[in-house]
Amino acid sequence: MAITRWTNRNPWRELDALTNRLGFVFDDAMPTASSTGRWVPAVNVEENAEELLLTAELPGLTEDDIEIEFENSVLSIRGEKRAQRREGDDSSKVHIWERSYGSFQRTFTLPRTVSPDRIEADFASGVLHIRMPKAPEAKGRRIEIGSSREAATA
Repeated sequence: MAITRWTNRNPWRELDALTNRLGFVFDDAMPTASSTGRWVPAVNVEENAEELLLTAELPGLTEDDIEIEFENSVLSIRGEKRAQRREGDDSSKVHIWERSYGSFQRTFTLPRTVSPDRIEADFASGVLHIRMPKAPEAKGRRIEIGSSREAATA
């Protein structure tokens, strides 16, 4: 068995980049996220001692375009990014179409250590921040070791 080095790669992003490159080679004959009406916003999930923090890049959206739900330990983010093209404008020709539009949905199964009633979200400058505080019992604590004499007399 060969040992391979783990790298933090996102296969979906790599596939999208490959599709874009092939589309360029074949004169945009292949569908991309833009032409299929689906896109996947980039997401980071970080953890510290107090909480999990999910950030999602949602440029061009407003708070009204985003819906967040939590049910049965599953966090769902969904919304729609609408194209900003003018309808009926046949006089213009698109030379490059790289921006993605359409509906999206991302779901994340959260650990039981998250306090669902304390989840908070805010949205600023095209970035969604979802803070998921950990339950007090999920936070680590130090356990002192008693002497063996105390344990023997108890």
